[in-house]
Amino acid sequence: METEQFEITTESGRLDKVISEHFADWSRSQVKNAIEADQIKVNGKTEKPKYAVATGDLIEIQKPDPVAIDVQPEAIPLDIVYEDDDVIVVNKPAGMVVHPSAGHPNHTLVNALLHHSPLSTINGEFRPGIVHRIDKDTSGLLMVAKNDHAHQFLAAQLKAKTNKREYLALVHGIVKNDSGTIDAPIARSPKDRKQMAIVADGRPAITHYRVLERYLHYTLIACRLETGRTHQIRVHMKSIGHPLAGDPLYGPKKTLPGTGQYLHAKELGFTHPTTGKEMLFTVQVPEEFQAMVTKLRHQAGIKQDDHL
Repeated sequence: METEQFEITTESGRLDKVISEHFADWSRSQVKNAIEADQIKVNGKTEKPKYAVATGDLIEIQKPDPVAIDVQPEAIPLDIVYEDDDVIVVNKPAGMVVHPSAGHPNHTLVNALLHHSPLSTINGEFRPGIVHRIDKDTSGLLMVAKNDHAHQFLAAQLKAKTNKREYLALVHGIVKNDSGTIDAPIARSPKDRKQMAIVADGRPAITHYRVLERYLHYTLIACRLETGRTHQIRVHMKSIGHPLAGDPLYGPKKTLPGTGQYLHAKELGFTHPTTGKEMLFTVQVPEEFQAMVTKLRHQAGIKQDDHL
């Protein structure tokens, strides 16, 4: 069992909250269980999860040795938009994690895909078939490789920026310009390990956006990605003063109700790895997203009844 210590400098709040924010792979419930198992001490003493940490407190954590994850196929329903011998295009629901990890060992998209079909092996045991990812609470299109040839071919397109990925997003505020490009490097935030941030020596990241509709306090935009950094749209839109509505990590506390950020991977295009044919797929936003747009249109007096 590994022991780690850190001193509270600027954080404040409940002990379980501070630790779950400090260790991105630990949930609040995991932290609570560790506290109750005497694996977490404050200044050498065991405290309750609700203990209010203060500057100067020394936190000592005994982290259990990692447990191997056995990725099992699970009979979870899939919304498959297209499938052949090489590729699956799936419409992932918001709330589903793409692949297993320490915090999410099962009930992921990969568990469901493994029950449905053989997948490529290039990305190893925990990410079979996964060429690119979208966040847990982001809905929409993903391309999945069923064999290694397809995986290499699709991954090369991502690297060369020749495939098409377009997202719809609801953001806070009224976006002034009808379109724009955000070119800002992204890396893990030096202040918060759970977040990504614009960092000078981060990896290049480019997002193109255009305004679709403006409401009273929100704007509906389309975003086209040139790169695929973790949380890219969420970080980039926050950087220009328009964080995503409903975003629990990068948005304000006062936001639109829902299950997470209003972000949907609506369009996906790529060259087929065997036929060379240009493939293009589009899916409508989930009902929750559509209902919120309808509500915002009504409040703003916009008479449109189309489905996004």
